[in-house]
Amino acid sequence: MVKKPIREHADPNMTTRVLVRDIMNSPVVSASPTDTVKDIAKKMKEEKIGSIVIIGKDGPAGIVTDWDIVANGVVKDARPSMLKASDVMQKLHTIEGEESITEAARLLRKHNIKRLGVVYKNRLVGIISASDVIAVTPDLVDVVSEKAAIVRGELGRPAKNVSGYCDECGEWSDLLQYSEGTFICELCRGETSAGAGSAQ
Repeated sequence: MVKKPIREHADPNMTTRVLVRDIMNSPVVSASPTDTVKDIAKKMKEEKIGSIVIIGKDGPAGIVTDWDIVANGVVKDARPSMLKASDVMQKLHTIEGEESITEAARLLRKHNIKRLGVVYKNRLVGIISASDVIAVTPDLVDVVSEKAAIVRGELGRPAKNVSGYCDECGEWSDLLQYSEGTFICELCRGETSAGAGSAQ
C-alpha cells in the first residue's frame, strides 16, 4: 500500500472541511480470497452491507461488491457455491482518513467506483462509499452557500454566526464570524475567556 501525501483542499475559500474518517464505516467486514461467493453474499445479507473486503496473506487483496456478484456471477450463470471471491473481486482503491470528502468524491469519480478503503498508518481501518459522501453533501452545500453569500456581501444585513470549521484552530463551531477574509470561532476571538472573566 503506497502512502501518498494528503492533498490540500482544491478550493482555498472552502472553509468547511469534513474528513473521510468522520463519515467512514468501521470496522471493516472481510473475507478470504478462497471464500465462496455464496458465503460472501450470506455475510453481506447478515451485516446489511453492499461490499466485503478480501484479505489475503499480505493484507487487503481486493473488494467484492454486490455488483461484482451480479456482473461476474449471476450474469454468467455461474453457481455462487462454485465461485471464489478471487474470481469476482476487483482492486481496492484506498484513501487516507485525513483526506477531505471532496478528495474522496474525486477518486470515486476518477476510478468509476462506489467504495474506497480508508487507511491510517498503512492499515485498513474503514470503508467510505459514494452514498456516504452524498449523505453529507446537502448540509455542506447549505453551509458553504451561506458563507459564500457573506463573503460576497449578498446577504444585505450584518454577518451573523454561521456553522463550520474555524480557519484559525480548525475546530467546529456554530458561532463562526467572518472577518478580514477568514471565519473565526468564539474561542479564537477570545469571547469565551472574556465572558468568563467578566462573570467572576
